[in-house]
Amino acid sequence: MAGGNWTRVGEFILMSFSSLPTEIQSLLFLTFLIIYLVTLMGNSLIILVTLADPMLHSPMYFFLRNLSFLEIGLNLVIVPKMLGTLLAWDTTISFLGCATQMYFSFFFGVDECFLLATMAYDRYVAICSPLHYPVIMNQRTRAKLAIASWFPGFPVATVQTTWLFSFPFCGTNKVNHFFCDSPPVLRLVCADTALFEIYAIVGTILVVMTPCLLILCSYTRIAAAILKIPSAKGKHKAFSTCSSHLLVVSLFYVSLSLTYFRPKSNNSPESKKLLSLSYTVVTPMLNPIIYSLRNNEVKNALGRTLHKALGLRNVIP
Repeated sequence: MAGGNWTRVGEFILMSFSSLPTEIQSLLFLTFLIIYLVTLMGNSLIILVTLADPMLHSPMYFFLRNLSFLEIGLNLVIVPKMLGTLLAWDTTISFLGCATQMYFSFFFGVDECFLLATMAYDRYVAICSPLHYPVIMNQRTRAKLAIASWFPGFPVATVQTTWLFSFPFCGTNKVNHFFCDSPPVLRLVCADTALFEIYAIVGTILVVMTPCLLILCSYTRIAAAILKIPSAKGKHKAFSTCSSHLLVVSLFYVSLSLTYFRPKSNNSPESKKLLSLSYTVVTPMLNPIIYSLRNNEVKNALGRTLHKALGLRNVIP
């Protein structure tokens, strides 16, 4: 590193929730472990059921399966290390490990924004053009949309992570967070980061707002189409096909916005940790629950799959 007082950082220390009493940390460990296991099992079950049951081979469940892959990936990147820090097994993370964790947290987070927008477009086509839906959302189209949703994470994660970790670090190596997120790691940099911060702000706004605008546009058209349906039963049926997605989108964007778009004066490190938990830990657990409890097709498919797995004869129709 250039500069006489700068030292090369070989590892970082994740402070996580170290300011809390040991008893509280143990309780948090147990809570997050249960949430982690539920998240992995719930999303894995969604993937298996949508693959195994022919009734769930529609585009909607194809994109839901992709969402479950993203949720599992984000959890595997963040939660195991956080659990280790809560029990003080190992609060350190190597320089490369920190960069890798940041890269994949960016990757999965960005891709989820765009995938949710793709799912909104799928609901728009299903409700506004139901007769043409199978033709428009054919296998080739849905594959292209999935690739388009997964791709943005690569350039965003590569540029932001590579740029940030090319800066020199000096002084403390303590990251005041439960994972290597950009803002707390940036505070440890010993260089002028003004240009990077401008890029990060502009990039975050574009990555978050572009899919959000696409989602708003889709649901504006969906709302207009639903209002034209004459019967109350028809309106309820049309709305029920997109209510689960709308709830998932609301949870994700509200927690993400509160985490990254709050004024710095109102954004203490401890509140930032709590808000980060909502979209990195809690929301991935809720998504399969929302889609299972609010969707009769998924509930029936789960029943059929369990009956087949257990070798029972009376299969749910």
